[in-house]
Amino acid sequence: MKFTFTFFGNELRVQILDLYRTNCKLTHRACCLKVGKTSLIMSLVSEEFPEEVPPRAEEITIPADVTPERVPTHIVDYSEAEQNDEQLYHEISQANVICIVYAVNNKNSIDKVTSRWIPLINERTDKDSRLPLILVGNKSDLVEYSSMETILPIMNQYTEIETCVECSAKNLKNISELFYYAQKAVLHPTGPLYCPEEKEMKPACIKALTRIFRISDQDNDGTLNDAELNFFQRICFNTPLAPQALEDVKNVVRKNVSDGVADNGLTLKGFLFLHTLFIQRGRHETTWTVLRRFGYDDDLELTPEYLFPLLKIPPDCTTELNHHAYLFLQSIFDKHDLDRDCALSTDELKDLFKVFPYMPWGPDVNNTVCTNERGWITYQGFLSQWTLTTYLDVQRCLEYLGYLGYSILAEQESQASAITVTRDKKIDLQKKQTQRNVFRCNVVGMKGCGKSGVLQALLGRNLMRQRQIRAEHKSYYAINTVYVYGQEKYLLLHDVSDSDFLTDAETICDVVCLVYDVSNPKSFEYCARIFKQHFMDSRIPCLVVAAKSDLHEVRQEYSISPAEFCKKHKMPPPQAFTCNTVDMPSKDIFVKLTTMAMYPHARLRCMCACNRCTFCICQNFLNSDLLQSVKNKLFTAVLNRHVTQADLKSSTFWLRASFGATVFAFLGFAMYKALIKQR
Repeated sequence: MKFTFTFFGNELRVQILDLYRTNCKLTHRACCLKVGKTSLIMSLVSEEFPEEVPPRAEEITIPADVTPERVPTHIVDYSEAEQNDEQLYHEISQANVICIVYAVNNKNSIDKVTSRWIPLINERTDKDSRLPLILVGNKSDLVEYSSMETILPIMNQYTEIETCVECSAKNLKNISELFYYAQKAVLHPTGPLYCPEEKEMKPACIKALTRIFRISDQDNDGTLNDAELNFFQRICFNTPLAPQALEDVKNVVRKNVSDGVADNGLTLKGFLFLHTLFIQRGRHETTWTVLRRFGYDDDLELTPEYLFPLLKIPPDCTTELNHHAYLFLQSIFDKHDLDRDCALSTDELKDLFKVFPYMPWGPDVNNTVCTNERGWITYQGFLSQWTLTTYLDVQRCLEYLGYLGYSILAEQESQASAITVTRDKKIDLQKKQTQRNVFRCNVVGMKGCGKSGVLQALLGRNLMRQRQIRAEHKSYYAINTVYVYGQEKYLLLHDVSDSDFLTDAETICDVVCLVYDVSNPKSFEYCARIFKQHFMDSRIPCLVVAAKSDLHEVRQEYSISPAEFCKKHKMPPPQAFTCNTVDMPSKDIFVKLTTMAMYPHARLRCMCACNRCTFCICQNFLNSDLLQSVKNKLFTAVLNRHVTQADLKSSTFWLRASFGATVFAFLGFAMYKALIKQR
């Protein structure tokens, strides 16, 4: 006889197959060759031995709340006397675990386990995904001995056999245990974890547990100390370990593994030994609990649900990391910055990404974010790259945070809690304020005009350092922090294509940087044409940058000069820029670009390039559309409501006017002081 458990979604379906062909004319009492599979089912359900046993039991459903694993279980009795071989083969193909039942007092039934039923099952299943088998010795109440001596060689011969249970349907011995082990074989299979022939864990299991160890080793010292072990115990099993229990665990490891404990902490070798011990002692559900808590499925692969949690992003919204995510990434950086130089060396970066299945960052990242003089990614560059990934490809960011174990270490439901979805940009424009921290600037210009120099200048690299960049390591993005009115913001520069027409994706940004080469007479024409085609009628602010300003400036072959063009289209005047400097290039244009992205409604027109001096601040404020609008409305209201022709000739009017001018000057001076203090 055979039990077949088939797992459908969140349910466990159990088919009971009669593997002994019987003559249907025989009465139940005469069927002495039966091993009692139907009696086992009925004893489980009624908790008493049935006096009358039908040839085949009706389908039975065990609710989830009465099973240890809280999985609903369907038990279907299959009889070979009533159903054909095709139905038997179909049930085998649908099964997740099979329980082969034999009678402990019938040697013939034991022999048929190996002579017929295991070969039959293996013929109908794939070699690489053999079904777990459970041997069930029924009628143990009829003998005073155990069949285990006979069964153990069979278990050693067939690695797909999970365990053997001796039971009795008559006195209810081990009935519930039988179904518990059957469920356990489905939900906590031994096959993916352990190789009985080698008596060691399989490589995939070792790889998964090694990643879990690295994530749990929060100080990266190569051992799990008591605090880390307690945290691990709590997040996996919802309960901490008592101090004595911790010592007992470490003592077991010390006795069996020479280097399993170091500095009173559990090493990776000791951690793997413990899980091997759990599996060998039949407690592989412990290992599976750990694996599933860290996102693994039955094939020891991280599940899509774990790596890519649901995150809804409405149109015209962007994605940013929140404060908790930055704190987590800061802890990750500190964990792997072993020499405490605020930069990650090549080896330190490789060590950080050991919990990834592949190396996620290529050499172009070093030319996208800030590095130190040795080319190592700095702390600021590390956070900038994560900010860039979140903005451009949030799904990849969720995947990366999953590999790092964000939801486990931060004790959050998923990585989605690390992401802030900004509000619609149209709402920002209506309210004339934004809460976003990342702003995208598309850098437009013809080939050779100096766009790459602008991108690298954002990272503080002059022309000499830029010449050291290999062509194959070139990046079309650059991101760094910029301070605007005391607020730290991220400016993301994107070098778009130099084709005659930009794609829709290349026009989506917060601000546009139009770059032309002052030494090339044909350079500005391209910027003017792109501006008229895509940005003249849009609400995206634009800034013209006169690159290579250290070279001799030539007259541009365009109908009007760049300065006149900017004045005509109400843009700030062209900003002179060069990266051919001894020290770091000036960051004035980046402050201005970020300011324009933050306040696109203001259309600020600074008279110089710094945007930081007192003159620039006041000039921006006085020339802003907001202040001009308030001034015009106030002037109109005063004239329409309070001023008559007679008032204009009276001394009282001029007294009131003088008083108003004094108040306005006082308020202006107070605002000036506030701005200076903020700067």
